[in-house]
Amino acid sequence: MKRNVCGFDRLGRTILAAMLLLVGYRNRNRTVGTLAFVAGSDLLATAVVQRCPINALLRVDTCGTNR
Repeated sequence: MKRNVCGFDRLGRTILAAMLLLVGYRNRNRTVGTLAFVAGSDLLATAVVQRCPINALLRVDTCGTNR
C-alpha cells in the first residue's frame, strides 16, 4: 500500500486525535464523547498507518513521493 499521510498532515492528525480521545474519555457517558472517541481513534489509526482512504479517493498525497 502506498503511503499518503506524512509530515504536517500526520502531526496534525496525531495532535487532533489526542485531543478528541481526551474529550471522548472525559465525556464517555454521553453520545458526544462516544463520537469524539471514535473520530479520534480513526485519526490516530490513519496517522500511525500513514494511509487514509479519503485522501486516496480525493487523490491527495502529503508525502510528496509514494514509497
